[in-house]
Amino acid sequence: MRICMVAEGSYPYITGGVSSWIHSLIQSMPQHEFVIYAIGAEEKNRGKFKYELPPNVVEVKESFLDVFMREEDIWGKSYRLTPEERQSIQSLIAGTGTDWNTLFKLLRDERWESSTEFLMSRDYFDALSELSRERYSQLPFRELFWTVRSMLLPLMQLLREPIPEADLYHTASTGYAGIIASFGKTLYGRKMLLTEHGIYSREREEEIIKAEWVQGYFKDLWIQFFYGLSRCAYDYADRVITLFNRNREIAIELGCPEDKISIVPNGVKLGDYAALPGRSKGEEDSRLHIGAVVRIVPIKDIKTMLGSFAIVKREIPEAVFTIMGPTDEDTEYYEECLEMVELLGLKDVEFTGSVNVKEYLGKMDIIALTSISEGQPLSVLEAMAAGKPCVTTDVGSCRELLQGRDDGIGPSGLVAPVMNEEEIAANLTALGRNRKMREEMGRNGRLRIEREYTHDSFIARYENLYRSLARGGGAPWQE
Repeated sequence: MRICMVAEGSYPYITGGVSSWIHSLIQSMPQHEFVIYAIGAEEKNRGKFKYELPPNVVEVKESFLDVFMREEDIWGKSYRLTPEERQSIQSLIAGTGTDWNTLFKLLRDERWESSTEFLMSRDYFDALSELSRERYSQLPFRELFWTVRSMLLPLMQLLREPIPEADLYHTASTGYAGIIASFGKTLYGRKMLLTEHGIYSREREEEIIKAEWVQGYFKDLWIQFFYGLSRCAYDYADRVITLFNRNREIAIELGCPEDKISIVPNGVKLGDYAALPGRSKGEEDSRLHIGAVVRIVPIKDIKTMLGSFAIVKREIPEAVFTIMGPTDEDTEYYEECLEMVELLGLKDVEFTGSVNVKEYLGKMDIIALTSISEGQPLSVLEAMAAGKPCVTTDVGSCRELLQGRDDGIGPSGLVAPVMNEEEIAANLTALGRNRKMREEMGRNGRLRIEREYTHDSFIARYENLYRSLARGGGAPWQE
């Protein structure tokens, strides 16, 4: 079977999280061929893979969103749009009941040679002008025009790119990746699987609210655009997989049909974490080792992590902090974190960069995670498999992982509110001062992994999904 895995902003350019999940899935299914459709932000990353691709990856299709913004503008051409075509583009902009089949055909139409040719045409201008009068009369039209152009251009150009043919389309998120998988399904008459690790549209909403590059009401326009992309993926997907129940509930709230959704949690190979190297005997054994396995990016909120450690350090002077993960994804944010370490006068903080986590994990006493948003974090699963207690923020499935779902096992860590330095620090301090609690929670975590989050179970369920979906399909789409 040939499976097209569509990934946005992750594999194979970024390590950890969704990327590790994709890599593990492909490695564990050598009987299938995989085509990677990788959507990245910047073309400078072309070919710069962070993973050695498994032998069963037979093709990598790379598309970069910044390339499309450099297309030459061609003003004033005229085309004869049908009322249905006009309505489809207006509904996409307004986020109201988009007819995606009509829109797919419109955005790929051969009447124009490039995306900008259409977006600078009289027909598009007239359609946007009409929509502006009806819904956005309070907005300056010039700003509306350029904002909407920047929204539509990457989407339109992505849809005009060749899409590899496969037996099944599997997307690791909604968003642009979800659109590509939806169109691949439509184009070749195949089935589509969506795995939603986090809630893409909610994550984009959080980013846009905080962003400085978009102001005022235009934030709402961008937010509803991304929610519209997610609805497309929900509608076209034959099956939707979430990793835990809360995300399932959110997806249903956002319009995903309930009968499409199943829960398949991630899994880890328990045996890989059974005999990790520990600390050497000697003087350093008396120190409290707190670790974090995390990318140094804003959504992981490293600054709150550092602020919390500063409080812990006052209570437990022998505490040390090791932050394991790549620092090159957002170098400006990494530099800000280093500056914060200096401003706080923090000692015993180490940023290791990318490392083999298994070489460090056994030496840690506690694993911390202070993310603003998560799905089902692999770092927490790995810590639990290694018998290490965790302190996390209350995001994604962290509470479910650490407290269980009435499984009778007991807690494997402590949970605190997002961005709450004091409570995170209090949890770290409580665990740091109580070795018996750490050991008990470590045992609970390992038992919970053994019962509910094994790699074998995770792979078996996806193998069944692939085989059941590959049996069906519809007629290929006629352009």
